[in-house]
Amino acid sequence: MSALRVFESPAELTPAAADEIVTAAQQAVAERGRFTWALSGGSTPRGLYRLLASDAWRDRLPWHAIHFFWSDERHVPPDHPESNYRMAREAMLDAVPVPPENVHRIRAEEPDAHRAAAEYEATLEDWPSFDLSLLGLGKDGHTASLFPGSPAIHERERLVVAPWVESLRSFRITFTPPMLNHARRTVFLVSGEEKAEALHAVFEGGRIEGERQPDTYPAQVVEGNVLWMVDRAAARLLKSAV
Repeated sequence: MSALRVFESPAELTPAAADEIVTAAQQAVAERGRFTWALSGGSTPRGLYRLLASDAWRDRLPWHAIHFFWSDERHVPPDHPESNYRMAREAMLDAVPVPPENVHRIRAEEPDAHRAAAEYEATLEDWPSFDLSLLGLGKDGHTASLFPGSPAIHERERLVVAPWVESLRSFRITFTPPMLNHARRTVFLVSGEEKAEALHAVFEGGRIEGERQPDTYPAQVVEGNVLWMVDRAAARLLKSAV
């Protein structure tokens, strides 16, 4: 079941998303003693991570009980400017008291991207589901590193794969639909007018005779307890946001 919340601006979206994270973390720790969180890359999550690590928000989270994972990663070393891990570390992890053993990054410096994917999959076998998965939406309808036309969209056995993305001329390491759909809760953060067409296609359109088209709009593969948190610019084409 998908729900939609629309905010007037990124300035309203970011603290609302932070509230969502704090509530989920506190509930998970109270019920299970830990909070498992799959992070996303991108500019919108960066603002969220910085806010959560700020003086005003830092003490609201039980950092010692949070375990961090990544839904996808570029095939680059952890200090590379394009690394999703590096972005999260600089925006949040370096500024909060997280035990090093609670940070479960993808070893994307491994020359063989497929081996890096297999190693991360082995790590995930001890973590059958996440309390919260944070995802973004690309202008082409992709999420994590599931891009239009990728065979990974139809993967049903593997949890992590390393598809070649022709448009980027690189490998990406990514969760597959079985892993993405095994989170207790998924939150999509979408901001900006340039995302409006993709959001409309994924959320309301992009169907033939009622059937989804995940090969064209990969974010449609994500199901379950899904919350879309979007700003007004991104939601400008949504009938449900009027």
